[in-house]
Amino acid sequence: MGQQLFVITGATGTGKTTVSRYLTEQYGMPRVVTHTTRPMRPNEVAGQDYYFETPASFKKLHLIESVTYADYQYGSSREGVERAWETSDQVSIVLDTKGALTYWQTFGTKITILYLTISDASHLQARLQGRGDQQQMIKQRLASTEYRRDLKLPQALLDVAHVIVNDDWAEAKHQIDALF
Repeated sequence: MGQQLFVITGATGTGKTTVSRYLTEQYGMPRVVTHTTRPMRPNEVAGQDYYFETPASFKKLHLIESVTYADYQYGSSREGVERAWETSDQVSIVLDTKGALTYWQTFGTKITILYLTISDASHLQARLQGRGDQQQMIKQRLASTEYRRDLKLPQALLDVAHVIVNDDWAEAKHQIDALF
């Protein structure tokens, strides 16, 4: 199969980070570490969860894609993807749907897209509160254009993405395992 990058995408709170961790634990698949200017959450580790950047250091990166959510910048670098591929032919990355589309356009068949969703989007706010996000940040994120965009799979990815409904984690794992 050669080098393959599993792009995990979907709206905030759908379980993208959980799926990324599962791919690492179950399949030994390292994750491409991305960059952000937002502050660390409790239990996050710099260089493992994200590279935590200043706005100035963020501007110096060789970015494939970037986005601003709730006044913080997020992005992934070409160097990050290459570093991950040096350790394994199969790696994963967590992106929003716009980033997933950019990666598909950039890497084509080296990409496998996993689009995460849940049956009832009204449950996403409780998930965000459960992971320790600040109330004001949750409010901003749920009101954002990007959040509404990520609730739907982009038209250009309809025929290539694997849709994973993450209402129940055991069932979602079964859907993921069926791809291997």
